[in-house]
Amino acid sequence: MQRRWDIFCTIIDNFGDIGVCWRLARQLTQEHQQAVRLWVDDLTSFSCIAPDVNPEIQQQVVQGIEICRWQCVSVEVEPAEVVIEAFACELPDVYVAVLLQRKKQPVWINLEYLSAEPWVIQCHGLPSPHPRLPIIKTFFFPGFVQGTGGLLREKNLIAQRSISSSTAERAFLQRKGLQARKPGEIRISLFCYDTAPVTKLIRILSESSKPVLLIVPEGSVAGSIAFLLNDSSSWNKKLIQYEQLTVQIIPFMEQADYDLLLWSCDFNFVRGEDSFVRAQWASNPFVWNIYPQAEGAHWKKLDAFLDLYTANMPEEMADAVREIWACWNGRYEINSAIWLNYFSFREALTEHNKDWVKQLLKQDDLASSLAQFAENKL
Repeated sequence: MQRRWDIFCTIIDNFGDIGVCWRLARQLTQEHQQAVRLWVDDLTSFSCIAPDVNPEIQQQVVQGIEICRWQCVSVEVEPAEVVIEAFACELPDVYVAVLLQRKKQPVWINLEYLSAEPWVIQCHGLPSPHPRLPIIKTFFFPGFVQGTGGLLREKNLIAQRSISSSTAERAFLQRKGLQARKPGEIRISLFCYDTAPVTKLIRILSESSKPVLLIVPEGSVAGSIAFLLNDSSSWNKKLIQYEQLTVQIIPFMEQADYDLLLWSCDFNFVRGEDSFVRAQWASNPFVWNIYPQAEGAHWKKLDAFLDLYTANMPEEMADAVREIWACWNGRYEINSAIWLNYFSFREALTEHNKDWVKQLLKQDDLASSLAQFAENKL
């Protein structure tokens, strides 16, 4: 049955939160035939990953989804049957006031951040009465294990990944203006926060025994790399050559193309939540740059995921993964020996990741879990 959904998203670190909400909105629309309205406070950042979105238009329909600027919420807005408050953003007061006037209250879901911490299972699905108003929200946690809401995964994603070929890869690279593979080349995508030790990684990769292509989206990290390599002329061409390393600067890609990029790379450095999940579906070796939190709270989150992810790995491979992830997130310094040790497990990690995907597939995907939960409540 078609229901009306309102998804509210504030863009905090440019792409992570809206990346998840945009994928969710599209999947609810395309696979579950729901009517979705997406409220976003920063359409300019949104348009970087969804080029069909016009930042100058307050209200528009893109891929069957109504997209509205958050600031346009008013008393004239009719609340939906299902309301998602994404990542602890607070609904506009005027929206809540109108919502309370309805005879039947909507299903109000607080979609939480992704975590592998054990307590998530106990909190998933718990009601949260509003401290002042006669309404109840429900905590909904994405997750990696049974008893959580699962991960975003389109119905045909794994099938598309499995039939991906070298011919399709070449066509993608040509379409996006990416460098063709050189013989023996190592291809790496890099998407990280400014806090990651990029300078040290650049030095390590430039000394590689094999040619390396590092693909980096435009932004502060790309600018830092260009400054480090003192190559302003190449920077203007979006291509920097330094010893064994070639750095290619690219515009931000829409999400379907970003998936193809992850599939085509031998290693993927990813950050936050959305690219982190997509790297797992890609099955290639990946290194996660977790969003840093006050008082080191993010370390528990990172270690909890590693406990799950490395559980069935041989000890030496698990140690190599833990070591490079710790270095990449600033626990201690990365060096060539650590990278080469991790690199030596490339093929074994790819096979492990395929098994990891099979384990994740035992859960329902997040959009399906949300749709079923909402229908049961209505």
